[in-house]
Amino acid sequence: MSDTQPASSNSKLFFLLATALGVVLSTGLYYIGAPSGSAVSTTNDLAKAQRLQKVGSVHLKVEQKDRPLSNGEGVYKAQCAACHATGVSGAPVFGDAAAWGPRLGQGFEALVQSALKGKGAMSPQGGGQFSDLEIARGVAYMANAGGGKFQEPEAPAAAEGN
Repeated sequence: MSDTQPASSNSKLFFLLATALGVVLSTGLYYIGAPSGSAVSTTNDLAKAQRLQKVGSVHLKVEQKDRPLSNGEGVYKAQCAACHATGVSGAPVFGDAAAWGPRLGQGFEALVQSALKGKGAMSPQGGGQFSDLEIARGVAYMANAGGGKFQEPEAPAAAEGN
């Protein structure tokens, strides 16, 4: 019996050392090579994302010179109605003279610039699917429905001799 006792003691010691080594290695591998989305790498991923965040954007637009210009109603229905039909985020509702009154006092050019460059919660409309002239037509259409008396802008006359 004395021969089996030292072997049993050695195997217990080996088992404890192997277990301790396994725990140490597992913990080390977890912190060194933690997969993305784990608690350890989330802060690293967040820091990396903040360093790489977008600071601007480039929009490429293909000019379709042969397409007819959209009128104000068409621009309104395609681009403006999503917010101005219901008043989303404080947008003046189409046809609401009380909401449009103070804005009309700023003048047509100020309204067009607000539409092109954005104002409040409204993102810039310039550079999108419609030309600046078409956006101005949409502004005239909406403003006139709210009590304005603006002329819908016309396309510039084509240069003669070209």
